[in-house]
Amino acid sequence: MTGSLPSAEELYAHLKDALSEKLQGTDPANTYLVGIYSGGAWLARRLCGDLNLPNQPGTLNTSLHRDDFSRIGLHSQTQPSHVPFEVEGAHIFLIDDILFTGRTIRAALNELYDYGRPASVRLGVLIDRGGRELPIAPDICGGVLPLPRGSNYVLAADDDSRFTLTMEEEPRHV
Repeated sequence: MTGSLPSAEELYAHLKDALSEKLQGTDPANTYLVGIYSGGAWLARRLCGDLNLPNQPGTLNTSLHRDDFSRIGLHSQTQPSHVPFEVEGAHIFLIDDILFTGRTIRAALNELYDYGRPASVRLGVLIDRGGRELPIAPDICGGVLPLPRGSNYVLAADDDSRFTLTMEEEPRHV
């Protein structure tokens, strides 16, 4: 990828506006955001505050549901899932930072269904980078920024929940 990266705050504004539109006509008492640890959790928490949503967001840890767990191992800073509402019959917006292969989303759906059967699940992501290995697509997206394998976007949040975006190259094994 050449040139500078787009502002994470601008991408967040697009995601927030798209979510606000999707929320029109929904029952706020039965609609929840659930963020995937860690970037999706940061996004869900800030979206709930910025959009004045009445319900606290949930957080999912997908580590134990990943199909590549034996290859990549457990994240060293793992947090447990926290879903502070009844999932059964709820309308849920699953929020993540970077959509790549779709495997994290598949794992998140498995984890979410451990809590019950929601009425609906929609997907919102800050960035869709392409490279899907599973038939998963976002309902709302801050931006589509293709990136080749071997490179990754990394979202960070400061103490004021302001976002920054960087790009990292994966180390080459010789």
